[in-house]
Amino acid sequence: MTLVETWPSWLLTLLVVLTACLATAGEAAETELKWVDARTLTVEGKGWTDTEDFYDRLPAKAKGVVPESVWGLSKHSAGLCVRFTTTSSVVRVKWEVTSEGLAMPHMPATGVSGVDLYARTDGGWCFVGNGRPAAVANEATFYPGPASELCLYLPLYNGTRSVQIGVPADQTLSPAAPRGKPVVFYGTSITQGGCASRPGMAYTNIFGRKLGVPIVNLGFSGSGQGEPALAELMSEIDAAVYVLDPLWNMSLELVQERIAPFVRILRAARPDTPIVLAEDCTIRGNVPTAKGKLLRDIHAQLQQEGIGNLHFVSADGMMGPSDEGTVDGCHPTDLGFMYQAEVFAVALKPILGL
Repeated sequence: MTLVETWPSWLLTLLVVLTACLATAGEAAETELKWVDARTLTVEGKGWTDTEDFYDRLPAKAKGVVPESVWGLSKHSAGLCVRFTTTSSVVRVKWEVTSEGLAMPHMPATGVSGVDLYARTDGGWCFVGNGRPAAVANEATFYPGPASELCLYLPLYNGTRSVQIGVPADQTLSPAAPRGKPVVFYGTSITQGGCASRPGMAYTNIFGRKLGVPIVNLGFSGSGQGEPALAELMSEIDAAVYVLDPLWNMSLELVQERIAPFVRILRAARPDTPIVLAEDCTIRGNVPTAKGKLLRDIHAQLQQEGIGNLHFVSADGMMGPSDEGTVDGCHPTDLGFMYQAEVFAVALKPILGL
């Protein structure tokens, strides 16, 4: 005889009633939420509106024009975020990714396929919580407190199929005010966010919070090689600044062959937009690398040609004062990304007039 079988009938009846009440309450709470498609809110990080799928990073016309690897990686939602305001102290998020590959050997699922919620406070943007992915379709509940403006970062190394945001029916949920021109970052897996523990810790996203500016992330893992087609596409974005950071993916020969023409294409299309050349970040104080030295020469050469508003960012300090800022000697951890974001913030703040 089990313990339950020894209970009096009135207790069993009470247990059944309480279970039913709890189930009904849960259903009621679900129906009391109003759900909003994130596409109707303020989505930042899209350089183009004419994308094949909404959360893609390149326009549909880039298919067959850029390398196949770049096109595939452009389907990842790195750098995209949803900004909104609400009166609710509880926010529920449903998101669906496009791939069942939720994690990588050196990067957790929370960064590859998760979402991050941040709240804007008087002291700046503060982390609220991470949505941990367990499948293609996921759901997470966040408690941002009294903050009214929120920012939801989308997965770095997975595509995003859909995002819905729910708040209690008696609370407001509205798009946040659009911001100015974006800072456009072009580069490698490091730029894309490998290997941040969660989306908010990619250096481009940290940079955006530090300076309070929108960003467009055009980092393509292993495939940031300075093709002219990418320069032509980037020049279509009316940017506040273009940041070129592809050296990790380029050989010395490619740096020599492609960087200067890339800059010239941008400058021809955007005569006044600042352009920043960034050295490859490295550990053990190896600054500049051979490619970094070559980039310095190219920078000087372009200035001599008369290309103005061209800037240079040294890799000094990008990995911090020690060698503890990477997963594998190349891809930063959250610590490495914080150092890197600080270097870019210091360099770009005066360029942006902040």
